Amino acid sequence: MLPTLPQGKAARAIYGAYIVGFLVYLFAPLVVVVAFAFNDSNFSSPPWNGFTFGWFVDSGPDRVGLLHNDPLTRSLAVSLQVALGVAVLSVAVGTCNAFLFERHKFPLRGLLYMMMLWPLVIPGVILGISILAFSSTVANSLEELLNMDIDFLRPGLPLVILGQFAFITTITTLVISARLRKFDPTLEEAALNLGASKMMAIATVTLPYLLPAIIGASVIAFLMSFENFNTTLMLVGSDAPLTIQLYSMMREGSTPVVNAVSVALIGGSALLVLALIFTDRGEKKAR
Repeated sequence: MLPTLPQGKAARAIYGAYIVGFLVYLFAPLVVVVAFAFNDSNFSSPPWNGFTFGWFVDSGPDRVGLLHNDPLTRSLAVSLQVALGVAVLSVAVGTCNAFLFERHKFPLRGLLYMMMLWPLVIPGVILGISILAFSSTVANSLEELLNMDIDFLRPGLPLVILGQFAFITTITTLVISARLRKFDPTLEEAALNLGASKMMAIATVTLPYLLPAIIGASVIAFLMSFENFNTTLMLVGSDAPLTIQLYSMMREGSTPVVNAVSVALIGGSALLVLALIFTDRGEKKAR
């Protein structure tokens, strides 16, 4: 609805109802998940039997809370390990890609840029299957020809990191490129005229300017990796990340400990987003 156009009472009421309905549709499932994380029941469904923190802290024979659930804590550690690895790799490569596409003109540049975007439109399951098939073929060929077993090409955490890195790098490249496009190259030229080398000028002038985008891209990469399921499912080995562990638990019929995990993830994601907002505000005030 355009605010500059005249609006009747009926139009405003319909628009308001749409906004309310959309927000309810968006947040009602989260409210339900959070509420039943504190329900004193062995089932993630009504009725409400009273308030409890048991699904977070209990360790008895009848109820094992999140903090004492070894499979969940191990899978959480695996997810953190994978997400940190993906974030570091994708931001490092994404920064290099941003300089490559924004600073240099070379043959087939447009084609390569389009190819970089392909992982965003390929379904995660198809991407995972493709990576698994390719890596398994390479590993089997090397084993036959050279009698070498390359473990990181087999299903496991290294392959999960490589699989997620394949499409998350595209996101980090786009985020950092958008920031680099606004950079004034004369600032680098001034540093060069004052005696700085090319690398020193980039390290002391350009990268500090890109820092907010790098931080934002790191948070996005971390969260996208942490919650990824489709690609991870095709590449995972014996060490299951949290999303795969939750999927296995839900298939077998789980307790509200899954809701407790959801509450912890919602809280952690909110803290990361708030930190990103405050970082952006601090950067704007420093200008």
